Amino acid sequence: MSFTEADLPVDVRHGEMITLGDGTTVRFESNGEAKNIMVNDGFEPACTLFPGCDYTVETNGGNYQVSCEFGDCMHVKKI
Repeated sequence: MSFTEADLPVDVRHGEMITLGDGTTVRFESNGEAKNIMVNDGFEPACTLFPGCDYTVETNGGNYQVSCEFGDCMHVKKI
């Protein structure tokens, strides 16, 4: 399943992604309890989030907070 900016705030589960207003995509791969946050088509993570932490994705359309907890999803919201 794929989400868009219109769905924000949204919980994105493993195997899903969100496409932001300017075309930027965000998805994650599990890394134990941590999540490797992937931006666009790259295979290298933009960051690795541990439960309770967050990361800001900066785009031409604004800033988006990505956070995660235990479980198989990441939370995305516009800030």
